Amino acid sequence: MNKPGTTTVEKAITRFIRSLHERNASPHTIKAYCTDLEQFSAYVGPQGWRDIDHVLIRGYLSSLYERGLSKTSVARALAALRSLYRWLAQEGVVDQNPAKLVATPKLPKKLPRVPTIEEVNTVLDSQMDESSAFAERDRAILELLYGCGIRNSELVGINLDDIRWSNEIILVRGKGKKERYVPFGESAAEAVKAYLPRRQQVLGQTKHATERALLVNFRGGRLTTRSVGRIVKQIAVSKGLSPDVHPHTLRHAFGTHMLEEGADLRAIQELLGHERLATTQRYTQLTVKHVMDVYDRTHPHAKK
Repeated sequence: MNKPGTTTVEKAITRFIRSLHERNASPHTIKAYCTDLEQFSAYVGPQGWRDIDHVLIRGYLSSLYERGLSKTSVARALAALRSLYRWLAQEGVVDQNPAKLVATPKLPKKLPRVPTIEEVNTVLDSQMDESSAFAERDRAILELLYGCGIRNSELVGINLDDIRWSNEIILVRGKGKKERYVPFGESAAEAVKAYLPRRQQVLGQTKHATERALLVNFRGGRLTTRSVGRIVKQIAVSKGLSPDVHPHTLRHAFGTHMLEEGADLRAIQELLGHERLATTQRYTQLTVKHVMDVYDRTHPHAKK
């Protein structure tokens, strides 16, 4: 939007975009808002804000569908309108936000975005963030989540005597109190062994010297799933991964990466503690792109 508009709506949009620049909004956001709001101003024409209601906004969204836009694009256009109306309210131009009365298009559920093997290795092979107050514990958390594919609740439920060092397995209590043994690799074993002296040091300074939990907080009590979620997200963001990463993301990565490396689906089912194979088969969907890439690269008739 290079030149000031002539209609009431165009003029307001120009000022709104200018305010985004002043607030240092991302160039991507500004460009998207420009596109969406220019389309909206073209649709409503010379009408003023009093003439624009939720029915007209629904009509505008319908016109986007008719032009072949996806639900994601239409949802973004509605989000841009809502932001514009919030700004108009702050400026005292409007009293109500009719865009809030319009339901956001129901978007199709997407499979979780799983970090690549390289991305996970980059995090695990690097030093823990200097801001981490309990670096040894936090590394053990990451190694166990990714190395064993366990759930957050299963992780915090592990007791010291659940670790069978000689057999390199851990007793895990899953959903419905079902128990299973999961193997742990060398990296996870090293991380846990490096953490245990620090754990003992923390417990020695508290009244929880007999605490059985493997993972403890600074007060000596068992770590909570909420704390684990916060720790994982903080580390992920500090290492350049998406802020959407949470403990279950590492479980997804465990299953997906094992499948990509040729593991048997039944074995993955056992390791993840899935009651039904159908649940494990979702991981095959996550690796379709990987399989297609391999096919295109290696099959003699894939490309002519």
